[in-house]
Amino acid sequence: MKVDGLVDNVLDLSHEAAIGLPKVAVTSDFHCVTTWSRLDNAWEGIQFRTIVDRARPKPEARFVTFECGDGYTTSLPLSDLLAENVLLAYSLDGKRLTAEHGGPLRLVVPQKYGYKSAKWVQRIMFTAAKELGYWEERGYSDTADPWTEDRYSR
Repeated sequence: MKVDGLVDNVLDLSHEAAIGLPKVAVTSDFHCVTTWSRLDNAWEGIQFRTIVDRARPKPEARFVTFECGDGYTTSLPLSDLLAENVLLAYSLDGKRLTAEHGGPLRLVVPQKYGYKSAKWVQRIMFTAAKELGYWEERGYSDTADPWTEDRYSR
């Protein structure tokens, strides 16, 4: 996994190096834009703040774009990713993530719809400007707030 863009310290982490970073456990719900939810998911992984601390984003870095193994992209404000429950997960309910569920490493952003929780993360790029991701370019909401049911762009 590569971490670059507007950072003072570019990271290039093997899977072994990534899972060797300090581990956190988070229990959170997962909400799909298609109206289903899965409650009380027990995730383990790397708190996103750990990546931020190691990469040291420049002051103008206000957004983060995630690029995935299948070409998928999504972007979020850095401020959203600093929540304590946001992580790069490698385990769900005590088992390593399968490829079907985004393994070996996926983003988990519980306060957003699932399309913001990118699977198969390979690159994390800090940017000054917002970049629209795969679903956002196709009309889905960029804020992806399940509590306001913000599913589609207006």
